[in-house]
Amino acid sequence: MELTWHGHATWHVVVDDTELLIDPFFDNPKTDVDPAELDPDYLLLTHGHGDHVADAAAFPDATVVATPELTAYVQEEFGLEHSVAAGGMNIGGTVECGDAWVTMVRADHSNGIENDPDYSAGMPAGFVVGDKKPTQESDPDCTTFYHAGDTGLMSEMVDVIAPYLEPDAAALPAGDHFTMGPAGAGIAADWVGADVVFPMHYDSFPPIEIETREFVNEVKAAGAVAEPVVLDGDETYTLE
Repeated sequence: MELTWHGHATWHVVVDDTELLIDPFFDNPKTDVDPAELDPDYLLLTHGHGDHVADAAAFPDATVVATPELTAYVQEEFGLEHSVAAGGMNIGGTVECGDAWVTMVRADHSNGIENDPDYSAGMPAGFVVGDKKPTQESDPDCTTFYHAGDTGLMSEMVDVIAPYLEPDAAALPAGDHFTMGPAGAGIAADWVGADVVFPMHYDSFPPIEIETREFVNEVKAAGAVAEPVVLDGDETYTLE
């Protein structure tokens, strides 16, 4: 599995022959990529805030993976016609996306549509992407990546995501102000039990500027088994 961070919360995930793009927002200082350079099979949207769906319209051929409310919004607003299931999917569900299996999990955040304050995008979410369908039986050969979405600390990380979905790697928001900061992300790194953790959702705007060494220090201070890895923008990490 190849994981490429394009800044903010935007990740390009490759599972065998399937490409998935999570939360497309390329107007951030960590990336030089033009959205036109990418051609994902699936577009995973954690929630409806502009810094997570801003460039969704650039991928009209991608199949959308999102809540029913957000799926309906991007279909109407951006003309994205394809959905992974009739009306979208929801928290707790798992869908097959080509060579990948995508499970939608909770995130603790808000989820209004900024340009339409009366419009709800449903529940905010995170995603666990794996190369096998998750079951109650642990499979050491399964490779999984947890994208936490915009969230604060929540007990679901330690009670559900870690024991049931067993992420090998996790991308955790660390910019503070709108999400967890480095301390919360460090605790989350311990709770999810991943082997490697990446900070995301930082340095895009002044309120979320951080020193990434704080993230590294907080992961270690939490006693997490995870290796903290700070990627450069557009850098790829291969998850074996």
